[in-house]
Amino acid sequence: MSKKRLLVVGDRVLVKIEDGEQRSKVGLYLPPTAVDNQAVQGGEIVSTGPGLALPDLADQGDEPWRIGGVSREARYVPMQAQVGDYALFFRKAAVEITFENEQFLVVPQAAILALVREPREDIPDY
Repeated sequence: MSKKRLLVVGDRVLVKIEDGEQRSKVGLYLPPTAVDNQAVQGGEIVSTGPGLALPDLADQGDEPWRIGGVSREARYVPMQAQVGDYALFFRKAAVEITFENEQFLVVPQAAILALVREPREDIPDY
């Protein structure tokens, strides 16, 4: 039996909820006012959507009946957030969901304030 998959759409990320503490797991210090008011929250990104869809500009002047079955692949503005990043985001913009007995937050990329990313060998540091 195959396990269900949760797919994130658009320019949203799926975040594993971190308990509200003053110091996050990655070492960011959150002031008590931010934690108490739940203004900001942090957590690990476990999935991302493809990004913001771009319109197909080639179709702007064409008449729909002349396209004749031409299918183009969707294009997206790439996501800045990546799986494994720690995201600090506005809590009010997040939507809490439960999937297979685990709690997550769906957060639009625009609500993310900062990302913490572990260094990777395949990406040089600048």
